[in-house]
Amino acid sequence: MTGASPIERIAGAPSFPNNKLSVLRKHPYFSDLEPEAFDQLCRYAKHTTLKRGTTIFSKGDPGTSLIAVISGTVKISISSPDGRNAILNLIEAGEIFGEIALLDGLSRTADATANSNCELFVIDRREFIPFVRSQPTLAMKFIELLCERLRRTSDQVEQVILQDLPGRLASALLRLSDKHKREPQGRTISITQQEISEMVGMTRESINKQLRAWAIRGWVRLEHGAIVVLKPETLQALVEAGADDGE
Repeated sequence: MTGASPIERIAGAPSFPNNKLSVLRKHPYFSDLEPEAFDQLCRYAKHTTLKRGTTIFSKGDPGTSLIAVISGTVKISISSPDGRNAILNLIEAGEIFGEIALLDGLSRTADATANSNCELFVIDRREFIPFVRSQPTLAMKFIELLCERLRRTSDQVEQVILQDLPGRLASALLRLSDKHKREPQGRTISITQQEISEMVGMTRESINKQLRAWAIRGWVRLEHGAIVVLKPETLQALVEAGADDGE
C-alpha cells in the first residue's frame, strides 16, 4: 500500500508466538485474563520491528490498532505549523499506547515515532473491540487506563500553567523515572536534554543550566543520552514547595 504506515503494512502479518508475548501478560490490563482469553488475545498480536526515527502513526491518521512496546522507546509528540515540537510522553518496553483512537474509532490525537530501534506488537481494532466486549473486566481496566491518562494530562497542563522551570523539570523527571524507582544506583531516564526541553516547554539552554545546578548538588547525574535521578525525594519536595529553591 503506497504511503501506508509501518503499522498498516503489517496488518495481515502472521502472529509471532514466542516468549515475547509475556510483555502482554505482564501488563496490568491483561494480567488478569483467563489463560484461554489471553491465548485468544495473543493470536491477534502481530509482530514488527522498526528502526529509530520511523513514524508509527501521525496525528489525524485512523485509529486502527493498539500497540505494545516489546523493546525500545516510542515518542508521543505534537508539532506546530512553524516546526515547534512538544513531547507528550515516552512509551517504554512493557507499556501500550494508541488506545484512545482505538476505542472511540476516531483519528489519532498525536504523532508516534520510534525513539530508538523498537519491537512492537500490534493488535487490529477489528479484532480487539469484539474481544473487549466479550471481556467485561478488561473493559473496566481500559476505563481505568483512560482515567489515568486524563489525570496525567491534567497534571501536565497544571505544571505548564502554574509551575516555573525548576518545578516543571522536577515533575517531568519524577514522572519519567517512576518506573525505575527500584533501581539501587538511581533512576536512569534514557532521554536527551533536547527531548526533555520539548517535554517541559523550555529551551535546551535553560534545561542544561538547571540540570547542571542540580548535578553539582548531587540531585541528578548527567550521562550521554541519559539523566540519572539520585535524590527523587529532594525533587519531590521542590515540586511540593512550588519550586522556590530552583537555582
